[in-house]
Amino acid sequence: MDFPWVYGTMSIVLAYLIGSVPTAVWWGKVFHGLDVREHGSRNAGATNTFRVLGPKAGVPVLIIDILKGFLPVRVLPNFTDLEVDGSAWMWLRVSLVIAAVLGHLFPVFAGFRGGKGVATSLGGILAVHPGGALLCILTFGLVFAITRYVSLGSLMAALVFPLSLLLVYHETNPVKIGFSILLCLLVFFTHRQNIGRLLRGEESRMSWARRNAGSS
Repeated sequence: MDFPWVYGTMSIVLAYLIGSVPTAVWWGKVFHGLDVREHGSRNAGATNTFRVLGPKAGVPVLIIDILKGFLPVRVLPNFTDLEVDGSAWMWLRVSLVIAAVLGHLFPVFAGFRGGKGVATSLGGILAVHPGGALLCILTFGLVFAITRYVSLGSLMAALVFPLSLLLVYHETNPVKIGFSILLCLLVFFTHRQNIGRLLRGEESRMSWARRNAGSS
């Protein structure tokens, strides 16, 4: 079946709006009376929420940000009669992930000042390729446990995603492969300042268990 352009466009816009929900900003303002973008690394993401407000705020923000990438991909394509795992189906799903991630990066509800998109990207990967998502989570956990660098764990997890599709799962679908490379590049782009700090030895280490102001 041809790609459902009208519904597809509406779904992509909706995925962007869902991604635009500034979880960290709203949680901080509602429950703690502060904007996390004015503290710590000044980033509107789960990592900075952990740093500034601790796990009680960081955990729910992380979960919601993951769901922002997961739910649109799992729910919205079901309202079409597209062939499951067909080309149009896959194009719609990966477009929804990218839209949600862009919403998180540039949220219309928070002055287009968002986070770095890692949690929302993970949610999208969980929906599109659970096996690849598991390898990303394991990679992040291992790198973070060894180094205590959230940014380095995120970068390595992003790199593992396309590599795992090619080398572990022997993926041949060009849409999935292109999607994995694009997400990886997006994560590296949003972490370009972190990469510079890592190379200079200036990146802050972090523990999930306590507040720790810094940059990541």
